Amino acid sequence: MRRRVRFLDTRPLRGSQSFRDLWIGSSAAQLGAQIANVAVLAQVWELTGSPVSTGAIGLAVGGPMVLFGLLGGTLADGFDRRSVLRAATAGQVLAAAGLCAQALAGNSSVPLLLALVAIGASSSALGAPARRAFPVRLLPGDQVAAGLALTNVSFQAAMLTGPALAGVIIAGWGFPAAYAAQAVALAVAMLTVIRLPAMPPDGVDPAAGRRRPERGGWTIVLRRPTLWGSMATDLSATLLAMPVALFPLVNEIRFGGNPQTLGLFLSAVALGGITAGLLSGTVTRWRRAGLVQLAAAAVWGLALAGFGLAGPLWPALGCLAVAGAADTVSVVTRSALVQLETPDAYRGRVSSVEHVIGVAGPELGNFRGGLLASATSASFSLVFGGLSALLAIAAVAAANAPLRAYRTPAAAEPTPHGVADAAAAGQVH
Repeated sequence: MRRRVRFLDTRPLRGSQSFRDLWIGSSAAQLGAQIANVAVLAQVWELTGSPVSTGAIGLAVGGPMVLFGLLGGTLADGFDRRSVLRAATAGQVLAAAGLCAQALAGNSSVPLLLALVAIGASSSALGAPARRAFPVRLLPGDQVAAGLALTNVSFQAAMLTGPALAGVIIAGWGFPAAYAAQAVALAVAMLTVIRLPAMPPDGVDPAAGRRRPERGGWTIVLRRPTLWGSMATDLSATLLAMPVALFPLVNEIRFGGNPQTLGLFLSAVALGGITAGLLSGTVTRWRRAGLVQLAAAAVWGLALAGFGLAGPLWPALGCLAVAGAADTVSVVTRSALVQLETPDAYRGRVSSVEHVIGVAGPELGNFRGGLLASATSASFSLVFGGLSALLAIAAVAAANAPLRAYRTPAAAEPTPHGVADAAAAGQVH
């Protein structure tokens, strides 16, 4: 009997040079982004000492991510996706260089700093849908979830190590060195993107360079129950039960406002996420992706309701770790399902919808949680939010039989729309 893989499934890295390049570039960009995020936050605080100004960073990032994410979806369905990703990454490199230059020049203008942040966020969002469409074309169907799990692990690792590394760099060499580190990381990402194979959407003539995207690219999400069900599950979990905005209040009420405890809240979520990623080899081979996502999202809601009820520190941290693990499983299975269920001609726009939900859902969920907590209490907001998410997810599951029944391709089955072509080109081994 073949031994079941319980740890991280590394077949995508071993079997596809192109996916390995994509993963290395994405990992470098994520680490650079975490370093730059801390540097921007610290620089704005140093210049203003105002929480309103630091809050404006979210607007500088969130607005462009939504707007240019949707535009990037259209570009990814009308042009060669490698070209779109190259242009977007080049924009990120230029924005990082601008951040480094303003720090070296001793800039004291917060609007200038935020404008550069917005340019970087816009470039990242433009390339996000094209980047999301690559794994399903580079990997066999039964390895797509494993590839996305590897990407998620690198993201969680960047979240754990990036802020600490940023603190060391800023303390030792200042803001210019931190932004320079991001620029170097993005240069590595650019080199790996250059190595990727051409990736025109189905129906695009590479010699012509572009085509008019197929109609219905935005409505296909509503026309396919598996797509709207998967995205509704994710939106239910984040919109109704996002806890991060409540961490400072919980910390103040229960643990005396200790900043170390506040840091532990965030670390517990990340630790749970990266642990689930490292142990994802079995989960990514389960073909019932719809059921797995529904179950993981339900665990997320229950764990956060438990965090709202937990008094001592260790049970609270345990609940957050479970929530982080459930979030990783949900994200990986949702991403694989969405990419596999979407015809290639529409993947850019569908990926942009998934991207916007991933960006806007948590932010709106944090806002909702804060408003409810201000009217009631942090504990009530967490418990009510977690249980509301659980009920909403149960409603999606009850109403969406295709999502419950969905199965990813088996090992002998090709991924739909493009894997055979990629294999013929020598990109899948």
